[in-house]
Amino acid sequence: MNIVLGRLYYTTLTVFCALGLTGASGTASRTEDVELKIGIVQRFGDDVKELLQLEPTKSDRLQLSFRTSAGEQSVTTDKPVRLEIAMEPLAKTSAEEKLILGVFRTFEAAEDNANKWREKGIEVEIAQPDRWQVWAKRDVYSTPLLRRLLLQSLRATGRKTPFVDTQILKQAPIVTWTVDNKRYTGKFLKITSQKNLVRVNQGKKLDRPENKSNKEAKKDNLNPDKARLFPGELTLQPNAYGTYTLVNKVPLETYLRGVVPYEIGTTAPMPALEAQAIIARTYVLRNLRRFNVDNYQLCADTHCQVYFGLKGVSPTTDKAIATTRGMVLTYNNGLVDALYAASTGGVTASFSDVWNGDERPYLRPVIDSPSNIWNLSARSLADENNFQAFINQKDGFNESQWELFRWRKESSLEEITKDLQKFLKVKKSPFAKFKEVRDMKVVERSNSGRILKLEVETDIGSFSLNKDEVRSAFAAPISTLFYLQPVTKDKPGLEKSGLWGYAFVGGGMGHGVGLSQIGAQNLAKLGWSSANILQFYYPSTQIQILNDKIQK
Repeated sequence: MNIVLGRLYYTTLTVFCALGLTGASGTASRTEDVELKIGIVQRFGDDVKELLQLEPTKSDRLQLSFRTSAGEQSVTTDKPVRLEIAMEPLAKTSAEEKLILGVFRTFEAAEDNANKWREKGIEVEIAQPDRWQVWAKRDVYSTPLLRRLLLQSLRATGRKTPFVDTQILKQAPIVTWTVDNKRYTGKFLKITSQKNLVRVNQGKKLDRPENKSNKEAKKDNLNPDKARLFPGELTLQPNAYGTYTLVNKVPLETYLRGVVPYEIGTTAPMPALEAQAIIARTYVLRNLRRFNVDNYQLCADTHCQVYFGLKGVSPTTDKAIATTRGMVLTYNNGLVDALYAASTGGVTASFSDVWNGDERPYLRPVIDSPSNIWNLSARSLADENNFQAFINQKDGFNESQWELFRWRKESSLEEITKDLQKFLKVKKSPFAKFKEVRDMKVVERSNSGRILKLEVETDIGSFSLNKDEVRSAFAAPISTLFYLQPVTKDKPGLEKSGLWGYAFVGGGMGHGVGLSQIGAQNLAKLGWSSANILQFYYPSTQIQILNDKIQK
């Protein structure tokens, strides 16, 4: 399929007829394809050894446009261009600081926290230097005095987690590149090509003796097989962390060609591919605010949706995208929060099972099975006995044949202690100084069985982990759908066996909210349409053609 760039138009009537999807609706209006800004390399410059190599496709040329002290410049080349990091000494040492109000595993948790601060009249912004963070808005709390007055007032109300992060800067990273033996530097670079295709290869400079030849030096660890092919325009631009982001400007429908193959694969049954295409389209349009602080919209990894460009496109995923073109999932005429996961472990989760914030009525517990094998109304998974019976049941679910549908992972007290200390240290928790874990127990579950509260008893007191914090705090569990099983083993120097650690016994992978990619494939094999699959995982929703009346 040809890559379609620029302005793409379609009519609702044409798309609707092509779909043949039950439940689709829309108004007969022409809709313009949306241009997206995707951060495909988010923090280039964190490491001075980082490399980016930009390459034209066969018989094409790259055009590089950038700013210098002399004004706008532009150069073209048919050769690969290597972007490298150099550290530039600052004329004057400076201090850069931010008041960080919270650190979180996910954007959803950070956004809920940000909204709570806004309700209190404190202006904030969401950033992702590594983990997600909520900052006091920099252009409002713009001086050390204002930041410390705010911090002081927060401490006076008992809030211990906010802190000021201060960095003393003596140098700053700048980007350098060479074209036709001429070296350039800059902080903003636009890259285009005649065919609207650019290969991007990431790597690092290798440490090598000074006597190595230039030919050997240029090899570094750039692997041609790992180069990714991106459509449209690329820009290298500064971000909020003193480094750079490589941003791909790409039309929505073309972007999906680089998402669907990597999210669900290319061999899934067509109804599952169509469902994934509709959900991926809905997800991106509802989440364009995520990286406002960095002047782009979405990332290209699992914190958003995996987007690896056009190298992995296939006829099957292209067909699913084309067949569902312009289609989104809505609830009460608004885009749904189109969350999805690799696996649900046999039951989908409510939004509030994982994150704080307003409930989404269409994201609620659904037994992930084509038949009625468990009655949640009569046997709530909030009950520990019911939950353990559920986890020990394997047959009859959509995901039953998947290897990670059920799992058991043991972790020693030493491993658990290290994991918890690392997690608590990042959160600036006073419990990060504990030395010994004495007991752990689940004290509250949701109706879908997800852990809402897990209590940890240590040598300096007890603390609780809530909801998705549990996945952040331990390396062993891959979802919050598990129970704890104490493991006793003989310890040297003791006559009796002692507590060695815990087994995490659970199911599924990821947050478990919304569509299961494994489950959708099973339903498709059973003959379910994409519309029926979406109705199953997102009850009371409708498929519509994207139009101006749909609330974002």
